[in-house]
Formats: sequence, structure tokens, C-alpha cells
Amino acid sequence: MTFQQPPQVSELMPALKEWFDSPLGQELIAAEHKLLEQVLPTLFGYHLLQVGVDNRLPMFAASPVPHRILLGPALELGMDKRAIVARSNELPVDGESMDVVLLHHALDFAENPHQTLREAARVLRPGGHLVIVGFNPASLWGVFRVLKRRRQVPWLAHFIRHGRLQDWLSLLELTEVKAVSGLYAPPFESARRRDRCGWIRHLVQRAPAESGAALLVVARKDVPGMTPLRSPWRRKLINLPVIEPKPTARGHLQRNKR
Repeated sequence: MTFQQPPQVSELMPALKEWFDSPLGQELIAAEHKLLEQVLPTLFGYHLLQVGVDNRLPMFAASPVPHRILLGPALELGMDKRAIVARSNELPVDGESMDVVLLHHALDFAENPHQTLREAARVLRPGGHLVIVGFNPASLWGVFRVLKRRRQVPWLAHFIRHGRLQDWLSLLELTEVKAVSGLYAPPFESARRRDRCGWIRHLVQRAPAESGAALLVVARKDVPGMTPLRSPWRRKLINLPVIEPKPTARGHLQRNKR
């Protein structure tokens, strides 16, 4: 699959921040938080890494994982103290060191989405979980994107199909365990127009497939890890009491003759 390359994420940062701050962007973030609240409380471990496009948007509030790191593409004022700056396709993290990796629209705006996914799989420990949040092309937003000029945020994002994502996960030995979606309203900038289209929202919500604007996919890394060998088992001998034979009459006579 060939992707039309969007500009570098660092170049899109001002436009992305402005769009996420808009009423439509805030509605999307609220819907994504609700989806994550269904999933993150069930994923346990010690280390969580969020790879995103806006360091102001930590999405892991519902996670029970104690050590959480936020990775973004550019240095910003007011960044979270747990945030680091790096590229999503070159994560400065040791392999198999994370229990949960959360990709928040990282694939949508990546230069090479498959390489970003490969890096996420590399740093995930065996048995760990990958959580992907992105735009769903099988939604009203996907239809709107086809009709809209793709030079504006967020419509120039990749909008990766769920089926394509499943193929990539399979190649990286990751098993999908859950897929949910949310936000069924059309992407009108006016809240009044979105409210007037409530009948469309209810109609799309009843669709058999995941048809919300935000798609959340959870996958598990099923590659078995290395198990340290135990030290060889040593047999422990038990000292049993030795029963001395009692002298017989014949033996007593032989000793007297001597």
C-alpha cells in the first residue's frame, strides 16, 4: 500500500494543536478517552509508553501502570515532566522493555506508518499490549475526507483501514484482541449542525462494523520470552539411623574361646 506522504509532524504541530483545541477536536479527544477507559484498566505492567503527535495530550489517565512516559515529535513549552522528544520511527527505548505501548494518532501522521508500528512492536515485551488509536476511514469522517481537500489537518492523515492494520499486526507477530470505535457524528465544525444530524449518528452507530470516527485496536505480543534456566537439581541424601546387629549366642561363644 502506497501512502501519500503528509508533511513532517514537526511542521504540522501548529495546525495540529489548533485543530485539537477546536470544538470538533475536543469532541474527538473526549470520545477517545471514553474508548481508552474501556481498555486501559485491563492492561497491567510496570512501564507504559505513549507515542503521539501532541505532547499536551496524555491519554493514559485510566491506566493502572505506574511508570508512564509520553513521547512526542517536538519540544514544547509546558510539556509534561514525563515527556521526551523523539521520532516515532526511531524510539530511544530498549527492546522488549514496555508492558503497554499506546500509539495516539502516531500512525496517521507518520512518514512510514509500518516502520512506526515495527518500532512499537520492538520495544514491547512478550505478552505486552499495543493500543492503537487513529482515524477510521470506514466512518462518516472517512467519507468526508474523500470529498474534502486533503491539504488541511486532519484530512491529510493516512486514515489506515482496519483490515490493513490487521495484516501489519500479523506480520509483526501481534494478535488483535479487541477493536472498538466511537464518535458517530459527522465532522461539521458547527456544533449546532452536528446536533441536527442526530438521526445520522444513530443510523451509523447501528452499523455492524466499527464505523465510529475514532478506531481503537488492542493487540498482544505473543512471541514467547526467554525463560532463565534453573540451577541443576541436587539430590539431598537423608541420613538414616544405622541399626547395629545384636550379638548372637554363637558369636558370644566364639569370642570366649579366643
